[in-house]
Amino acid sequence: MMMVVIYAPYLIIDARLGPFQLVLLGTVLEGTILLFELPTGIVADAISRRTSIIIGYAMAGAATILIGAVPHFGWILVGDVVGAIGYTFISGADVAWVTDEVGEEPAAKLYLRGAQWSQAAAVLGIGVGVWLATAALALPFVLSGAGEIALALFLLLSMPEDNFTRQKVKGSKLGASFASQWKQGVGALRGRPVLLLIFAIAALHGASTEGFDRLFALHFIRGTHLPPLGSLNRVAWWGIITAGGYLLSIGATEFVKRKVEITSHRGAARALALINLLLIGSVVVFGLAPGFALALVAFWMTKLLREVTEPIFTTWVNQGLDSASRATVNSMWGQADAMGQVVGGPVLGVIAVVRSVSTAIVVSGFLRAPALLLFGKTLRDGPLSATELDPVPVRPEEVEVPFLEETV
Repeated sequence: MMMVVIYAPYLIIDARLGPFQLVLLGTVLEGTILLFELPTGIVADAISRRTSIIIGYAMAGAATILIGAVPHFGWILVGDVVGAIGYTFISGADVAWVTDEVGEEPAAKLYLRGAQWSQAAAVLGIGVGVWLATAALALPFVLSGAGEIALALFLLLSMPEDNFTRQKVKGSKLGASFASQWKQGVGALRGRPVLLLIFAIAALHGASTEGFDRLFALHFIRGTHLPPLGSLNRVAWWGIITAGGYLLSIGATEFVKRKVEITSHRGAARALALINLLLIGSVVVFGLAPGFALALVAFWMTKLLREVTEPIFTTWVNQGLDSASRATVNSMWGQADAMGQVVGGPVLGVIAVVRSVSTAIVVSGFLRAPALLLFGKTLRDGPLSATELDPVPVRPEEVEVPFLEETV
C-alpha cells in the first residue's frame, strides 16, 4: 500500500499519462494475468504452493522498483507485465495454501480475519507512502519493492507447507504435470457446474472494476477537483481518500463476519447479490457526482463494498473443492476476472476519450447489472447438492480435453 496509494497520481503527475494510456496499462496487465494465471496455478498444484508464492513476491518486488525508477510509459508497461506474472504466482496459491494448512471451514473465517488485518496494515502503509511521496513520488515504489523482495526471503526461510502432497504423474516431464493438473481443474468444473456461473460473475466484476480503477484518479483531479488542504501537499489527499475507504472496510468486514452466513451456497450468493446491487449505485453516483464531497462518499462506499466482496467470493469459490485442484480452480477464477478486464478496459478507455471520464465510469457501474441475473439463477437453482459439496474425485485420464495431447 505504500506504493498503491501513490500509483494513480504517479502515472498522471510524473509519467503524464492520458486516459487511454491509463486504461491500456490495465488491459496489458490483465492480459498478462489471463495468459499466466492458469500455468502458475498449475505450478502451485503440481509442484508447491510455497514455491509459487515466494517466486511471486520476488517478481512483484522487482517490478515495483522498476516502475518507480523510470517514469516513462514503456518501462511502466514492462514493470506491470513482470508484476502481473508475479501476481499470478501468488493468486490461487495463497488461498490453496491456507485452506490446506487449516481446513476448509476454519479457512472461511480466516479469509475475513485476514482481510481485516490487511485493511489495518494498509492504513499504516498508506500513511508511510504519503509521507515518503511528499519528498518524491517514486520513493514509495522503491522501498515497497524492496520490502516485497525482503518478504520473499523471509518466506523462503520460515514458511511451512505441512499438508501439501505433490501430485505424481507418469513421466518426468513438467509438461505432463501441467496437463494432469489442467485436467483435474476441468474435472472440478464438470463436477460443480455452478462454478461456471461464478466465473461469469467474476468476468463482469472484472469488466466493471477495470474502468473504475484506472479512471477514478482522473475524475478526482479533473472532474471534481481536489480542494486545498491547508499547508499540506496535494498528495496528502490520496492518503485520506484511500485510508478512509480501508478504515470503513474494517468495520464492514467485521459486520459480515458476525452477521452473515457465508459458508453456505445460498448465504454467500445472497450477500454477493446485495453487494453487487449496491456497487452499481455507488459507482454510478461517483461518476455523476458534481462535487468533491459526494464523489468522496461514493468512492468510499465503492471501496468498502469491494473489500467485503473478496473474502466472501473466495469462500464461495472454494466450497467443496478437492485440494488437488484447488489452486488451479482459483487461478481459473482469476482468469475469468482478467478476461472481463481485458474486454471491458479498452471499451471504457475509448468512451473516456470520445465522451468523458465521467461517462466511462458510469458505464463501468452498469456493466455489473447482468450479474444480478446470474445471482438470481444460482439462488433459484437452490443450494448445491451434497455430492457437489463433497470433493469430486476425478482422475485426470477420465477427463477429455481435446486440445491437450497425451504426449505432452
